[in-house]
Amino acid sequence: MKCLVVCQNEFLIRLLSNTLPSPFEVEFIVDDGPLAHRLLDAEFSVHVGNPRRVDTYLRAGIDPVTCVLVEECTRSSSHRTIEAIRDAGGNLIYWLDVGHAHKQNHRQPSRDRALGATRLAVADLLRGDLCAELERSMTRARVEQYQRYLADADRVLILLHNEPDPDALASGLALRSLLHRTKTTAIIGAFQGVTRPENLRMINLLDIHVELLTRSTLAGFDRVATVDVQPHYFGGLINRVDLVIDHHPAHAGYNTAFKDIRPEYGSTCTILTEHLRAVNANISERTATAMLYAIKSDTLFLSRQTNESDLDAFRFLYPLANAVLVRKMEGAETDLERLSCIAKSVQNGTATKSLYTTYVGEVPREDLITYVADFLLQVEEISWVVVSGIVHDNVVISVRNLNESRNAGEFVRNHFADIGSAGGHRSMAKAVAPLIRFEQKFGSSEPDHIRETTQTLANRFLHTPQRPEGRGATNLNK
Repeated sequence: MKCLVVCQNEFLIRLLSNTLPSPFEVEFIVDDGPLAHRLLDAEFSVHVGNPRRVDTYLRAGIDPVTCVLVEECTRSSSHRTIEAIRDAGGNLIYWLDVGHAHKQNHRQPSRDRALGATRLAVADLLRGDLCAELERSMTRARVEQYQRYLADADRVLILLHNEPDPDALASGLALRSLLHRTKTTAIIGAFQGVTRPENLRMINLLDIHVELLTRSTLAGFDRVATVDVQPHYFGGLINRVDLVIDHHPAHAGYNTAFKDIRPEYGSTCTILTEHLRAVNANISERTATAMLYAIKSDTLFLSRQTNESDLDAFRFLYPLANAVLVRKMEGAETDLERLSCIAKSVQNGTATKSLYTTYVGEVPREDLITYVADFLLQVEEISWVVVSGIVHDNVVISVRNLNESRNAGEFVRNHFADIGSAGGHRSMAKAVAPLIRFEQKFGSSEPDHIRETTQTLANRFLHTPQRPEGRGATNLNK
């Protein structure tokens, strides 16, 4: 999140620099050359220019979601500064009151509203209120923008990835609530429906309807939003999208009016919890229950790809959710089909130190392979798991790890992105490649060869010195 600070007070600049932590990228605008040189020598990010000129902000790269803090002074130039920021495209503007938080003139709030700026007191910095308020304000602005954009649409499609998981299903409910729509005006849809037993249990208990889509049905929607997935996933099937909300690594190659992508988050529902809280939305018990279960599911009960935001979302949702329904949805997830796959994985598996590689053969669904990978990672001696199998003439490879020093997404991208789809997070990733392309690259698609190839590649990857991680990972939704 970018934050521009218009300030000529060196002490205040240094205070703000120490007070505004990540995720803010703080840059300062000053009009004094010697001050700018001192700040540059101290490795501050500084733009030198007249704060009352539009081009100053354009050079600084301002956009509608850039947070702008303006040190307030008594001079009339403050008003011209606000006008210049707005003319340059800035919307999130804050007066930085260097006085006392509770000694404001009774006319001050109305004057602030007239100028389109919100007042913040420097005194609040010491309590940590500023950072939280800025984050919430920026989120609120983003949500209100896409709410207005989608408000005039007759029918909105909330598009999920194939075989939707709890995070996708709950995100669909959350976005529908944010848009103030019903199931007839905001359809939750997917090109392939739900088949996993625990996910079927979820949609039955919470009465979630997922409409099956075809290419021809897309024309019946005025606006399209994707949650827990990005448009590239559909392989050119959709040529327009209006909103993208996802926690998987960002992928280029598509256009959208609005997006909120946070790969550092453990679930998309965490992002949408922040959206709901930012606009003080009413969250029903059903939606809260779905979102709580989704966060638990996607993070393995807050043990995988989890940060403070996931914990905060979980704490917020817990008293709003139905704990009995959550326990019912968790249920016993192992059936005979999964037990058979686990047996094959043990029979065909090879352990090398902390790495376990195996091949489960031909299976009807990809989720069986990812289930085996999650199951094997629970074995005490294992910290890396690579499970392969065949699904509908595709080689599917699922990777899980507990070793934070190496990146599972990097592994699949390095070895399989050139022959299929590959990507994921540090601790979980997946690759899908047509059998014929796997054969062309690796020489054979026989079971033993697939298992030996994945084992060799994984061993080589884990014992090769690390390189800087690349960008543009592909989301395969685990």
